Amino acid sequence: MKLAVAKPSAAKPVLGAALTLDMLELHRGWMLAAPRDLELQSFCLPHVLNGDLSVPIARAKKLIDGLEGRIGIHGPYVGFSIDTADPDVAVIVQKRMLKALEVCEALMADQMVIHSPITSWDHGNQMASAHDAMIQIERVRFTLGPVLKRAEDTGVGLVLENIEDIDPAARCRMVDALNSPALKVSLDTGHAQYAHVTTAAPPVDAYVMAAGKRLDHVHLQDSDGFADRHWHPGDGPLNWRAIFTALHALPKMPRLILEVNDLRHVRRGAENLAALGLAE
Repeated sequence: MKLAVAKPSAAKPVLGAALTLDMLELHRGWMLAAPRDLELQSFCLPHVLNGDLSVPIARAKKLIDGLEGRIGIHGPYVGFSIDTADPDVAVIVQKRMLKALEVCEALMADQMVIHSPITSWDHGNQMASAHDAMIQIERVRFTLGPVLKRAEDTGVGLVLENIEDIDPAARCRMVDALNSPALKVSLDTGHAQYAHVTTAAPPVDAYVMAAGKRLDHVHLQDSDGFADRHWHPGDGPLNWRAIFTALHALPKMPRLILEVNDLRHVRRGAENLAALGLAE
């Protein structure tokens, strides 16, 4: 029997979720009940991408059947940075990324999250020397060149997620410099909060405003800024009203993806934000 899909309010965005295949199976009814975007997080680790993908892909196809939201995946990130200075390592990074794009193609996923290479160490050095920023961008261009070409050809959008970024505009400058229609900006609210508290970065809503029209994806998680908590939104100190006010000022609402450690209770964050009248 086909489940009736609730019609979202025009004023309130519908929340999606970042889930492993096991957790998608657990929460599939909730994901089917509204057009919730999905970010699969079972295809980002080296042992998965180096192994036989036929079984997890077949399982994923079965689980996503009937979902009305958009499908994306979290791309590989373990053990490398996309600004690697070693050309041999860059080849390995390209291999991982291209294999992940094959997963996107098999699942008809149209978005893949990748990690920003910009560290807190880079921040000061790049303020002191524009040359340092240029070198980093060119290293990323070398590494991502064939990946972006494949993404452009297959209609997959890559989104660059802040990790240690102190300057909210740094990823934006990198995306602009790479000048690919397949590359936009992602925001992780908890990472931005960590940078705000620990390294005196601007508050989270400033990251939204800095990204502007480039922002195509948001990881929603709460944090006290002491560590990368991945708490449910509303269980920590983040000012969600300010964040959503900034999101609504954008030309287009990005995908809003709950990314929490407590995946068994992922709906808690959705319920917290719904109770604030911010999302569904």
